[in-house]
Amino acid sequence: MGKGDQKSRRGKIANRSYGAKRPRKIKRRPTVEEKIDIKKKK
Repeated sequence: MGKGDQKSRRGKIANRSYGAKRPRKIKRRPTVEEKIDIKKKK
């Protein structure tokens, strides 16, 4: 288990790949309701 292991998190970082052990951060867009609430606060 280390940098050469494809199934480990460290191996995915070393290989610059993603998978179940190293999920990407998802950029979440604000919903319509959140946009309306933001406009009301201003």
